[in-house]
Amino acid sequence: MKCNEAQNVCDKSQYKEATLWERIKLVIHLLYCKTCRGYSFNNKKLTQVIHKAKIETLPEEEKKHLKEIIEKEVSH
Repeated sequence: MKCNEAQNVCDKSQYKEATLWERIKLVIHLLYCKTCRGYSFNNKKLTQVIHKAKIETLPEEEKKHLKEIIEKEVSH
């Protein structure tokens, strides 16, 4: 597994989208690649911080309303 593939699988793994075989290959890769171990560590840390922040977004209706306002202002 190349490093760019390992990073992609690491990202997928964070969201439970990686297959079992991908995760196994990732673990093997992380055993010998210090750079990807660091990437994986930082990725997990970032995910934890985002979950702790409990960020809330606007409801869809408000997003649509704001989009309409912006499009109206830009078209003038």
